Amino acid sequence: MLVVNNVSKQFGNFSVLEDINIEFNNGVYGLLAPNGAGKTTLIKMLVTLLFPTKGEILYNGTEITGLDEKYRDVLGYLPQEFGYYKNYSPEQYLLYLAALKGIHKKQAKERISELLRLVNLEEASQKKMKKFSGGMIQRVGIAQAMLNDPKILILDEPTAGLDPKERARFRKLLTELARNRIVILSTHIVSDVESIANEIIMIKDKAVLYKDNTENISNLLEGKMYETEVDFSEATTFRERYTSIAEKRENGKMKFRFVANGEPHTEWKSVTPTLEDVFLYAYADGITLNGASV
Repeated sequence: MLVVNNVSKQFGNFSVLEDINIEFNNGVYGLLAPNGAGKTTLIKMLVTLLFPTKGEILYNGTEITGLDEKYRDVLGYLPQEFGYYKNYSPEQYLLYLAALKGIHKKQAKERISELLRLVNLEEASQKKMKKFSGGMIQRVGIAQAMLNDPKILILDEPTAGLDPKERARFRKLLTELARNRIVILSTHIVSDVESIANEIIMIKDKAVLYKDNTENISNLLEGKMYETEVDFSEATTFRERYTSIAEKRENGKMKFRFVANGEPHTEWKSVTPTLEDVFLYAYADGITLNGASV
């Protein structure tokens, strides 16, 4: 178990996170928030690149900074941008990293062969990485994070810049990896986590806004999500009155997907809320959420 206990982080007089409390067990956790909300700061504390100003992070009951190398031995980390040698093949690169980690060469070769099959790069194992697509490079990144068969796998914005096909393949891979370990995926892309995460963690105003499964978070807007068509001349007034989640031109009018409290108008169509609806509503300018009240 990985526990974040009353953790706060400041840089000088600037507070980034305040009194964060989270428990992680085996499974996939989606750390979901816009850029600048503190996701990467939290991730860097979980991998000991930064240290809390207040509070503690525990692994199986022991503070992670006290565990030192014992903690790093169970940790796999893929940062937003990881360094690699373009003229190396995946096999060369992974053998180099395995040597740095102190993994015996024979054991490393067996492990690397297994990992390259897992990330579907077996046929490209001898090719120079300078010819790889962004998705292929990210799969090499996953392989390097998995070299030591970690109990905790932490991925920071791993799908940024990937096309939809690569993102779908990536999600499938994460589901496979999460069977016997903690997987923490930090992202601002809702579709990356809504179908695979056991729990979603949303951060707003330096604190945890929600920590729950996708269905329960989506249901926070149950009975408040609608769609309707509005004349173009009335669109500005409509936006001022309700929180617009999505808009498109349709049938010569403006079609809104929006949030409204109170009694609905007869021309409104009630729709089922999604995680993306809650995400967009939660981070809309001027919207304040308190607990489960939205």
